[in-house]
Amino acid sequence: MSKLIKNAAGRMVPNEINGEYHTPYMGVGKYKPSGLKHAPKIYSNSDFPNDGNKLVNSLKEALVKSGLKDGMTISSHHHFRNGDLVMNRVFDIAKELGVKNLRWFPSASFPCHEHLIQYLEDGTIHHIEGSMNGPLGKYTSDGKMKGTAILRSHGGRYQAIQDGEVKIDIAIIAAGSADYFGNANGVSGPSASGLLGFALADSQYADKVIVVTDNLVPFPCVPWQIQGNYVDYTVKVEKAGEPEKIISGTTEITKSPDRLLLAEMTAKFCEHTGIIKDGFSFQTGAGGTSLAVSKYFGDIMREKGIKARFARGGSNKYLVEMLEEGLIDYILDGQTFDLEGVRSMKENSNHVWTSPFTSYNYHNKGNFAGLVDVVILGATEVDVNFNGNVVTHSDGLLLHGIGGWQNCLFSKTVILPLPLFRNRIPVIVDEVTTLVGPGELIDVIVTERGIAINPLRKDLIDAAKNSGLPIKTIHELKDEAEKICGKPEKPQFTEEIIAAIKWVDGTVIDVVRKLK
Repeated sequence: MSKLIKNAAGRMVPNEINGEYHTPYMGVGKYKPSGLKHAPKIYSNSDFPNDGNKLVNSLKEALVKSGLKDGMTISSHHHFRNGDLVMNRVFDIAKELGVKNLRWFPSASFPCHEHLIQYLEDGTIHHIEGSMNGPLGKYTSDGKMKGTAILRSHGGRYQAIQDGEVKIDIAIIAAGSADYFGNANGVSGPSASGLLGFALADSQYADKVIVVTDNLVPFPCVPWQIQGNYVDYTVKVEKAGEPEKIISGTTEITKSPDRLLLAEMTAKFCEHTGIIKDGFSFQTGAGGTSLAVSKYFGDIMREKGIKARFARGGSNKYLVEMLEEGLIDYILDGQTFDLEGVRSMKENSNHVWTSPFTSYNYHNKGNFAGLVDVVILGATEVDVNFNGNVVTHSDGLLLHGIGGWQNCLFSKTVILPLPLFRNRIPVIVDEVTTLVGPGELIDVIVTERGIAINPLRKDLIDAAKNSGLPIKTIHELKDEAEKICGKPEKPQFTEEIIAAIKWVDGTVIDVVRKLK
């Protein structure tokens, strides 16, 4: 029987979700896992074609041969972002076969998956465990999903699979190119999406693995980002995805004067505090403001005659330009945000594909996140204790996923450039609606009316003293926003929990409740 427990962040969370035990959040670095990694089944070559040909006639045949049945966990990646054409078809087939109560475990869902609401309604899908963007998030917010959603970071998803918290029955891996043996990549073919790193854990740990492609090539498919030795079946379809839709509204530098000011102030802060120096590293994301920060970083680097050792991606055309200009030695890429990123990954040897295992997995012997000097992130809201929220808005609606946001908080300096208010609603509040990232890991809030530095970062406070930048306390920024907009009313919730938010170590940091 589930009971509510106050976790280390002071949030009341259940210890049981969808009939499974989940450990409440204990604090940053406090939960120490024990035991062994999850072990997938052992298979024999004698169970597979000696000629290596795993090609089957249809996706339906692959699902049937994989033993699709009630209650299974079906996983997928989101490298096609809003251009995915495979997962809607997978659940169409599940409906045709009369299969019920499936758990969908995507690395993220997008508005293109609105089609699946009908299968949440009729019980084909019991619940979703994955970052939700748009209609599926709204559907969950309305309390309509039969089970409880669980949202994890990209690294948290790898951790959950590796640790055996989520056991995948059937993994679906859509790929730009593949051979009949199951070797696959996302860098070639008409549906090339760039990387397939979010499917790595799925391929390694799932019971059954199905590779779906519209570009079947003769063995060997090189380079292989997914190894055919993990794959059970290969399926050729007419079209696997629409790569032009991986941009999903991002990848263009903002034209907003306010957002450009935020980006310029962020870059100047990094310059004055000594963060931008020869050999530094950074990650800026693919939103309009973050891209503008990249541009200003580039301007400063050219002026000073310095270059970065590496940039962490999401790659986009602006990072690619900096790589090809020689301003960056390497792009360490986690996902591809536009077609220039896809091209560069194929052509530039210094454009390196990574995965959540190397970049973000918290149950590892270290990961790349802590090696990054500065990361620029967004948020829906922050509070006076520097806690951050990225999944719900101040109105309580669950409309976004976590992505790599939590994992990036372990970078050496975390900066959030945010407008002081959106739609006349202050972004800085007394307490975040949903706690996604603890304030001890968030260092700087940059707004158009001033910059607040976390009191824990005395080094940055000292470094910024004579910068000429408008340094203020976070309370001063909050008061200024409320003088302009008034104090926002807090959303009213019922007791019904519609989603759980996992921390990077698999513990429950907060929950989202249904709105009244």
